Amino acid sequence: MTKTRALVLIPARMAATRLPGKPLLDIAGLPMIVHVLRRAEAAQIGRVAVATDTAEIASVVTAHGGEAVMTRPDHPSGSDRIYEALCQLDPRGEIEAIINLQGDLPTIPPQDVRAALALLENPGVDIGTLAAEIRRDEEHTNPSVVKLVGSPSGDKRLRALYFTRATAPYGDGPRYHHIGLYAYRRTALERFVTLAPSTLERQEKLEQLRALEASMRIDAAIVGSVPLGVDTPADLETAREILKPRSD
Repeated sequence: MTKTRALVLIPARMAATRLPGKPLLDIAGLPMIVHVLRRAEAAQIGRVAVATDTAEIASVVTAHGGEAVMTRPDHPSGSDRIYEALCQLDPRGEIEAIINLQGDLPTIPPQDVRAALALLENPGVDIGTLAAEIRRDEEHTNPSVVKLVGSPSGDKRLRALYFTRATAPYGDGPRYHHIGLYAYRRTALERFVTLAPSTLERQEKLEQLRALEASMRIDAAIVGSVPLGVDTPADLETAREILKPRSD
């Protein structure tokens, strides 16, 4: 899959209640959304754009040399937002793969973005994603930590069988923390946005279960660690510490 055939889309809104104005909060001299944009650009897999319903976000992105596309404010999910953005940016249907990169991951390693896309080299895979082995005891039982239950499908790869907030699988052996970055085959995204929310999706409150219940294949690349997701003021301070300039 060539670089010109892939598109990274970063959905961004100002609707966060725990951290108002989250995409534009300053981290080490740059708005958070710009950090995510830079990480996506560093992956060097193709075009990168921010999909937003907020003119202020779009203005900040373009002021920092990025591309932004305005979308409707009433989308039920980020997947619907990126699909609208895809249709605007690529009406001729030339893009083969779309990466949905959350706008609150300012420390995402560029190589992890590439790893998710690489999963689509297997023609049987509809959606690629990421997972990291759980290392901290408290994460095994924390419902905020989504677990990916899967079977090995290659070196450092899993075929997803289920996603859950429960402690799973049972017994000894590794458990995996799911990382919410998705690389969609275009046909998979086009199909996904036509599907109604599924039974297990509503029960677990996990959108990716809609794809599994529709018999779509999701594979995950196992990466070294979970990138910091900025959801709270404490997360924001951690991100600022990680990304602050270091003196030699």
